[in-house]
Amino acid sequence: MRAHTEYLTFNTGEHRQYVNVTYQVQAALAKSGIREGMILVSAMHITAGVWVNDAEDGLLEDIDEWLERLAPFREDYRHHETGETNGDSHLKSLLVHHQVIVPVTAGRLDLGPWQQVYYAEFDGQRPKKVIIKVMGE
Repeated sequence: MRAHTEYLTFNTGEHRQYVNVTYQVQAALAKSGIREGMILVSAMHITAGVWVNDAEDGLLEDIDEWLERLAPFREDYRHHETGETNGDSHLKSLLVHHQVIVPVTAGRLDLGPWQQVYYAEFDGQRPKKVIIKVMGE
């Protein structure tokens, strides 16, 4: 088995932002030379996430509204007693999770017809990293 690792760095212009990273993930896979295996895409921060879903603007707006309803910004989170103000960002990250594993077949991401890989930023406007780890043969 071989492995290849790359990092993406994000410094989003918005506090909450969703970035389609499918092209960057596929590029890392191509550089790896791996034809069969798995690729892990993982946010390296506790206020960010990664998911696989449809690349449709209306759906992204629906997801954003859903997350805000489930984990709204509030000033009374106990986490804020530490001096932070991002309690809702931690909760949103838990809802979407921080990583995905995508199968690799014949040197391509083996995604469904509408599936794309997204980086979800919930506490942005500062540098954050995502690790891409390709493993296989």
